[in-house]
Amino acid sequence: MSAASTFPSIPTAVIGASGYSGEVLMRLLIGHPAADVVCVTSRQHAGKPIDEIFPRFCGASKVSGLNFSDATVDAVVSARATCAFLALPHGVAAEFAEPLVAQGIRVIDLSADFRLRDPAVYEDFYGHVHPAPELLAQAVYGLPEWRSAEIRSAQLVASPGCYPTSILLPLLPLLKARLVDPESIAVSSMSGASGAGKKADTALLFAEVNESLRAYGAPKHRHLSEIEQELSFAAALPVRISFVPHLLPVTAGIASTIFCEPSTGVSMDRLADEVNHVLRDAYSQAPFVRLRGLGGFPDTKHVVGTNFIDIGWVLDNRTGRLILMSAEDNLGKGAASQAVQSYNLMHALPETTGLMNF
Repeated sequence: MSAASTFPSIPTAVIGASGYSGEVLMRLLIGHPAADVVCVTSRQHAGKPIDEIFPRFCGASKVSGLNFSDATVDAVVSARATCAFLALPHGVAAEFAEPLVAQGIRVIDLSADFRLRDPAVYEDFYGHVHPAPELLAQAVYGLPEWRSAEIRSAQLVASPGCYPTSILLPLLPLLKARLVDPESIAVSSMSGASGAGKKADTALLFAEVNESLRAYGAPKHRHLSEIEQELSFAAALPVRISFVPHLLPVTAGIASTIFCEPSTGVSMDRLADEVNHVLRDAYSQAPFVRLRGLGGFPDTKHVVGTNFIDIGWVLDNRTGRLILMSAEDNLGKGAASQAVQSYNLMHALPETTGLMNF
């Protein structure tokens, strides 16, 4: 589509817009040339003007005079939305996805409800029976750099989690190319406090988080389920990894460090060239993957507020390990802006539409 082309008007709903990811999603859609925001829901703020709750949106014509609706399927249908984003907690999102899909509305779910293929794995990691297992087979895991063709034709897209995105994009090409040993992978990640969501929790108070760093969620963080699922698909065999997340005393940003060893038969002498070749080949047409190369150390300050993920790597010849590093915005490439990236693909728009204002 050329710069002079007229963008289509896509009637779009955002269900659960009052959380951190929902607010970023609203900001992106307000600036998106094709998004016609027709319905925005929040049970907490139903009936209130959007720019009263989010003063930063005052003066934005797309939401001028638009109030939050109660979070119901009828509100979305009556607004004639053709696409709906679900920025809801896991377990709740499925309650909306099922009837919306039945109405023919295309759905992009930012929760974990449709990321896993196996409902038994979902129950194991999320602690309750999957609420809509019949939809799992048709849901597309929305990692645009790996599933773009499927996303384009999907009616239901399960947008990946923030930690998984930061881990999968560096590792998937290397596992597929058999460069790294799938049994050797360990990951340490750090995320800003917004990754825990907008909720009252003593552990997330400023005085608890500020000037502090702590691990949590080990050894079985919920995101581990989708990470291992997607790594297993790439490796064509079951993959199990060690994963330890940490709470970082900043608002947004994720930094992940991945430790792995070369596969049998892959020497450390050729590993640097092979990694460089495989990653550059995999992402040569990926506008939001920036490869920092051998010796490149990604920094969250360069990705927060964007849809970019930066990836670098080093070789540790002393221990025989490859160390991969990535940085992204947990609310951006890890949530809202990645969902908009899928939205663009679903509507045959340039992948970067509305995502290059930074």
